[in-house]
Amino acid sequence: MGEMAMDGGGGYAGPVPPLLESGGLVVGPGGKKEGGRAAIALPKLSTSESLAIQRAKKYAMEQSIKIVLMKQTLAHQQAQAKSLQRQQAIVLMCRIYVGSINFEVREDTLKTTFGPFGPIKSISMSWDPLTQKHKGFAFIDYETPEAAQLALEQMNGTFISGRNIKVGRPSNMPQAQTIIEEIQRDALNYNRVYVGGIHKDLSTDDIKSVFEAFGQIKTCELSPTLVEGRHKGYGFIEYENLQSCQDAISSMNQFDLGGQYLRVGRSITPPDIKNTGGQSLTNSTIPTASAVAAAAVTAKIQALDAVATNLGLDSQDIKMEQEKEDNIAKEKKTKEQEEKKEKREKERERERDERSNERSNERSREISQTHSHHSRSRDPSPRREERLEPAPPPPPASPPPSDRISPPPPGPSVPGDKVVATQVAMEQAQQLELQKKLMSGSESTTLSQQENMQIKGQSARHLVMQKLMGARGGLRESKVLCLKNMVGSEEVDEQLQEEIEEECSKYGDVENVIIYQERQSEEEDAEILVKIFVEFGHPSHAKKGRDSLNGRFFGGRTVVATVYDQVLYEEQDFSH
Repeated sequence: MGEMAMDGGGGYAGPVPPLLESGGLVVGPGGKKEGGRAAIALPKLSTSESLAIQRAKKYAMEQSIKIVLMKQTLAHQQAQAKSLQRQQAIVLMCRIYVGSINFEVREDTLKTTFGPFGPIKSISMSWDPLTQKHKGFAFIDYETPEAAQLALEQMNGTFISGRNIKVGRPSNMPQAQTIIEEIQRDALNYNRVYVGGIHKDLSTDDIKSVFEAFGQIKTCELSPTLVEGRHKGYGFIEYENLQSCQDAISSMNQFDLGGQYLRVGRSITPPDIKNTGGQSLTNSTIPTASAVAAAAVTAKIQALDAVATNLGLDSQDIKMEQEKEDNIAKEKKTKEQEEKKEKREKERERERDERSNERSNERSREISQTHSHHSRSRDPSPRREERLEPAPPPPPASPPPSDRISPPPPGPSVPGDKVVATQVAMEQAQQLELQKKLMSGSESTTLSQQENMQIKGQSARHLVMQKLMGARGGLRESKVLCLKNMVGSEEVDEQLQEEIEEECSKYGDVENVIIYQERQSEEEDAEILVKIFVEFGHPSHAKKGRDSLNGRFFGGRTVVATVYDQVLYEEQDFSH
């Protein structure tokens, strides 16, 4: 490619000639296929490159969330500031100025004169400390701006105590005039009528029946008091059209209803604005967690819109693709978890089979050793007799007890297998007899007999417990009640123990309550059984509780109540 002339600005002066293409054409994501060329797959990223992209995505999302959070916080603060300004304007709209008041007029006179327009919150009169009289003017604060507006329109120039009073707005109104005009413009969107001077015994239905003659009424509400069924003497009526609103005002203003003159005028505030009485408004802040979550959702939506704009697609299609990928990932994860669970089940089953086989092999070896031992003891070979001849004769064994089964003397005519079988049966009978005596404790056994006695499985545990009970003075009646299937593991809380104690105290004195949660396996999602042990002061109380609670229906569950072993309970063994 030849050289091209440069212009004064550093750019090319002439047109760029066709460039030669070398290598394959790679069409990236979102790129358009031109000239019928097939898109070439992008090279696979290495691990470090994938991690770098993930970090970049995470950083971009964090920055987006920060920006959205700042915008949301700013918008929330601006909305709060505007709400505060509107509330302050409402307070000013509820206030009127009354001047040229006779010095003999007191607050009660002003309240009686201006009260029919609506409830008065306060009357402020300036007093002269030298003359002990007021200065001839006052400020009256109403609950609603409509009452103040009607009082201003109808009471200006009224003759009171020999003077024509002057009624107007306070001098500080102009500073909020812009917001006041905005509120009044919003009120024009509603065909609402303010009605004051309503008799206390009239109800909403009474007012509605009187005013519905002017047109269809959408809403009719009287301002309620703290006492149920009472109202404050004023309310608002909203009509379907403006003409009905104007007709009601012209016809019903100063109308005598129930011995009181109604004060009717156009509402100058929208329904959603209420007067808080000038109370200090605290800025309500959004919880941090809620603000961050909202910002994250907004940033995610903005990212989808940006990607959709760049690719010329609809953001809904991208969202559906992402949801599809997420569902595939969830299904894959669920499948992996199920496979792991099946694998663990198979391993546990294999371990159980191995332990079972080991126990079977141990029993077989013990039986074979016993058989070989008896065979050697009964071997009549002459060499053994020759070897035993020089040895002194063994001392005679102690005679067996009278209730022990004595083995029949072996005769020379009995075959060897029958002798061995008979000997095994004798040994088993002796073992059973020793176990019975150890459990009953009626007869003491020698040390050698106890050493030779074989106990396995649950028999060993039970024998030890029975021996322990015998050492403590024999069998005792248990005073422990065990409750199963009464509650689930998710229902266990701090109040459960007190509730159980209170319920079981109906059957006797409760000394202690233990709530034991037993996990059925080592898995994280394994079932947890809840056992509740109640220790009473007397065994009869435990029996009484068992008879009353067993089979009882409690919270959708059938309670299983049993008297628990006293020794197991004292040994802190709650697994039975």
